[in-house]
Amino acid sequence: MAMLELHDVVVNYGAIEALHGLSLQVEEGQVVSLIGANGAGKTTTMRAISGVRPLTSGKIIFEGADITRMPAHNRVAEGICQSPEGRGVFPGMTVLENLDMGTFARKFPSKAQYNEMVEHIFGLFPRLEERKGQKGGLLSGGEQQMLAIGRALMARPKLLLLDEPSLGLAPKIIQQILQIITGINKDGTTVLLVEQNAQGALSRSHFAYILETGAVTKSGPGKQLLTDPAVKEAYLGVA
Repeated sequence: MAMLELHDVVVNYGAIEALHGLSLQVEEGQVVSLIGANGAGKTTTMRAISGVRPLTSGKIIFEGADITRMPAHNRVAEGICQSPEGRGVFPGMTVLENLDMGTFARKFPSKAQYNEMVEHIFGLFPRLEERKGQKGGLLSGGEQQMLAIGRALMARPKLLLLDEPSLGLAPKIIQQILQIITGINKDGTTVLLVEQNAQGALSRSHFAYILETGAVTKSGPGKQLLTDPAVKEAYLGVA
């Protein structure tokens, strides 16, 4: 059974239909990517899954339970956590205070477990430990992205939603972020990744969906789509 299933999901912004009967699934333990141009519906899909955007129709199933009408904070408590597009770092809070914001919906049973998770995140992102007392608004773009991912990890997600984690970053930092995503998955967290760096995303994905104007047009194993002529031409710049 898939960890996450979307069945015929329709999402509207007023009179505009952004998702047109979208169906997809995410298997437990996998990295699954959503690839598509701007306006394809990738971020809307993530917002629908996290509960930020209500469905017009359709159904969302998580671990066998219907969560279609479940409030967003309850979805976090169930294990669905998102690092949003644009990072959403709290600029006036320190790195540690930003990380603490990830714990509100899923409290730690003990201080020792909290400390262990903070140390784990600092192990993934040593730059955050160096700047743990610095305000989030003073971090570089790459550091803010690390902080946004770290904050989501503080909620101990079963399913981690990552929306454009490489957006606006230098190539060297992009590779670092993508490698860390692979490591997070190997540690046991299922990942749904929205990414415009199609080459990097597909090469690390067990499965991927191509979205165009709110609908899935193609799907398959990530490495298989890397060799698909239509995908190569449209998203990899290879004719």
